[in-house]
Amino acid sequence: MLIGPQNLPERLARVRERIARAAAEAGRSVDSVTLLGVGKGQPVAALREAAALGLRHFGENYLQEALGKIQALRNPDLTWHFIGRLQANKTRDVAERFAWVHAVDRLRVAQRLSAQRPHHAPPLNVCIQVNLAHETSKSGASAAQTPALAAQIATLPRLRLRGLMCLPPAGETHWLAQLRRLLESLNSKGMDLDTLSMGMSADIEDAVREGATIVRVGTAIFGDRG
Repeated sequence: MLIGPQNLPERLARVRERIARAAAEAGRSVDSVTLLGVGKGQPVAALREAAALGLRHFGENYLQEALGKIQALRNPDLTWHFIGRLQANKTRDVAERFAWVHAVDRLRVAQRLSAQRPHHAPPLNVCIQVNLAHETSKSGASAAQTPALAAQIATLPRLRLRGLMCLPPAGETHWLAQLRRLLESLNSKGMDLDTLSMGMSADIEDAVREGATIVRVGTAIFGDRG
């Protein structure tokens, strides 16, 4: 595991500048894009430094690693997003400790998250992960399956379906436009979705131009993992 990069302030500033420039080119407000710092494989010290620099949203892929970081930081101003593949037998901790889940890909997981979300907490924000390229190495509902899954999730009482997420093949940015069009199609049929979770370190600009509201950035902020 890496020690936090010495130039983290500069890295974070450059990422923010990239988002601001892309938003301006797309005629969007920079405030319409949330920067999600992906801390997978990074030490608590790096996340603490990023938080001190004003980063408020953090995404984690691995549950036990994430729970340790949440406990270590104990910062109520931070918003935690679970962005990894979620097994049905590990939903309780996610339902209890996170504000967002980005990779819901089947109804059973959504039902468990809803049942296990504490009633004193606000509804859990969720996105459906869509596997647009039909990659066997990645999870996600197909585009054809997504409308029915969205309709089912929207009825669950302790969840708030916010939108769609994708993890397209590297360099194939045309999938970003397809995800946007899928969200627009769902909204045209009566859904009320406001979130596109797409774009990472290499394709921030493309994602923002295509309407991303959350960009998930790890390497460009924290450097390579060990």
